[in-house]
Amino acid sequence: MPPSKIILTIDRLFKETHHEKILFLDRDGTLVREPHDYQVDAFDKIEFYPKVFQFLSRIKAELDYELVMVTNQDGLGTPSLPEEAFWPVHNAILKAFANEGIHFKEVIIDRTFPHENAPTRKPQTGLLTHYMDGSLDLARSFVIGDRLTDIELAKNLGAKGIWINTEPELGAGEISSRQAELQGAIALATQDWADIYAFLKNQTRSAAVSRKTKETEVDVHLHLDGNGTYKNRTGIGFFDHMLDQLAKHSGCDLQVDVAGDLHVDEHHTIEDTGIALGEAFRLALGDKRGIERYGFAILPMDDCLAQAAIDFSGRPWLVWEADFRREKIGDLPAEMLFHFFKSFSDHAQCNINLKAEGTNEHHKIEILFKAFARAIRMAIERKPGNTDLPTTKGTL
Repeated sequence: MPPSKIILTIDRLFKETHHEKILFLDRDGTLVREPHDYQVDAFDKIEFYPKVFQFLSRIKAELDYELVMVTNQDGLGTPSLPEEAFWPVHNAILKAFANEGIHFKEVIIDRTFPHENAPTRKPQTGLLTHYMDGSLDLARSFVIGDRLTDIELAKNLGAKGIWINTEPELGAGEISSRQAELQGAIALATQDWADIYAFLKNQTRSAAVSRKTKETEVDVHLHLDGNGTYKNRTGIGFFDHMLDQLAKHSGCDLQVDVAGDLHVDEHHTIEDTGIALGEAFRLALGDKRGIERYGFAILPMDDCLAQAAIDFSGRPWLVWEADFRREKIGDLPAEMLFHFFKSFSDHAQCNINLKAEGTNEHHKIEILFKAFARAIRMAIERKPGNTDLPTTKGTL
């Protein structure tokens, strides 16, 4: 069949064409503790937020986010907050972060008072319009701050908010009164920078792919660092069961929705699912830094034995040693199994070696999918702090 047109979801489109993601960081209450008078205008008022150096430096080193500081400094340059009191302290804060390898792409300061309602003051975006020209990945960027105005800024930017809620009881009341407006913009609420690091680390390994042709519409949502949850609806019951096994035993969260031309036969539904699922794995793995790359498993199931090996090498190849005596298992054509794994290999750009033997055809296919899932689980594993690329070539 001729090549089909692949229509990318917004998530994938941004990842493919807009490489830069931003963390917009509040200063007071987020990077440094906010004093009782709300002004960090003396050296003895500098108290850095617990764990901020440890985990922000890891975010900067391990993840592909640029850092932008965005802070309201009420009345900067007026007697309320003189320049000569502010800048030495502020520059000392920046120097402390720079000493830990944490550099800010830009530091944006609004000087107005709250009562002025200036378009430049958070949560307004007047000073951030150059980040809203469509050249950045705002959909996967975050605003991190301790105020609901930071969350509102995220909403106004088209990003998500990470709320450092240091007053949870007060915050709960605020959220309750503005839930419809802001709740959907809060991706994480925490008081711990370790939680922020873990959350952002996991965010980098997700993908959503939509493939639409005249024969099928396939939507795949994949999260590599999940809990093995699944919700797969292809219209082919036994195929759904196998995709469920793939999710459960790989530890990935997976949702596959397919509307296919099953009135013709099962071919296009299974083939296009393999294509879209392979695309999702390729995108979610990104540059593959820190992964094990190789995975393998040998698993039994009653009378059957399966072995699977995978290499996320950037090169597609499939070795297949499995024969089936039945034309169909449930409503899944046996001949389409090779085609599914070949489509996955081609679009995930990985080597796959699969072998299954036994007498019960249901068991043989099921254990093949389980072994494949276990091999994936090993290959995509990423040890904390490891950012090495598992190749001597410099790219995968």
